[in-house]
Amino acid sequence: MQSSGKSLSYLTKEGLHNVWVNRMMSLASVAVLTSCLTIIGCAAMLFFNVAEMLDKVGDQNVIMVFVEDNADEATTEQVGEDLKKIENVGSVTFVPREESWEEQVESLGESAGILEGLKNPLPDAYEVTVDDLELFDSTVEKVSKVENVQKVRENSELAAQISALSRSVGFVSLGIIVLLFLVSLFIISNTVRITMYNRRLEISIMKAVGATNSFIRWPFMIEGIVLGIIAAVVSLGLVAIIYTIVSSAFSTFVSALSMSLLSFSGYWWQMLLCFVAVGVLTGVFGSAVSMRRYLTEQKGESDEI
Repeated sequence: MQSSGKSLSYLTKEGLHNVWVNRMMSLASVAVLTSCLTIIGCAAMLFFNVAEMLDKVGDQNVIMVFVEDNADEATTEQVGEDLKKIENVGSVTFVPREESWEEQVESLGESAGILEGLKNPLPDAYEVTVDDLELFDSTVEKVSKVENVQKVRENSELAAQISALSRSVGFVSLGIIVLLFLVSLFIISNTVRITMYNRRLEISIMKAVGATNSFIRWPFMIEGIVLGIIAAVVSLGLVAIIYTIVSSAFSTFVSALSMSLLSFSGYWWQMLLCFVAVGVLTGVFGSAVSMRRYLTEQKGESDEI
């Protein structure tokens, strides 16, 4: 057990040593992986902000539910309770007829005088928001079937457009992440293969004296993990800097739309965990694949000899 622990410690040190010995290739791998992770991070923050903005737009796309004119106070309250019980309904806000009338008068401005002496014709209403815009139409259908509901006013076309845009943004972001992950995997794999080629004599000697494939693989696995972690930390810093600069540049424009950009402080630790996971996974998998292919090639050459 003690011998196994010493071997593991030795192999780990060898892996760390390889990073420094092959520092030019290590630097190239870190640079490429950092570039990929930085683009992934920026794409993720763009997706989060777009999703947040679409949610806010979606929240403004309320369903107006008008209660029957002859409904008393108890009946009107019951309508609100029935609306809250409907699946996918996010919030239900009561809008008294008096409040609606006042807003109508104020909207006319100087022309409001034409409404003087008229009886308020507006009914009590409820503003209803939905949780999932994908289920907007079915939710509207359920809302319209609630007892004592006179009329429902909604904009299903806007809901459909928001849903479609949200799906498109999600697919594009996912595509970018997958593509860059494959690029990172390719770069790490090639780096490990070059390192192994430079150390082919050492590997051949280790194989000759009976070293197992696992024994040979471990330093290269450690090398890949270290490169992945370094790239993850550097990438997080770059994403933070880029996002801060972009946020400052577009803050005025976004504020004019009555919206705001998300704070990076609320996402940095999740992003760091994801970056480390991607970096380690890329390093481990890339090293394992390259090492297996190299050992298989070496075995084939030995059999031919």
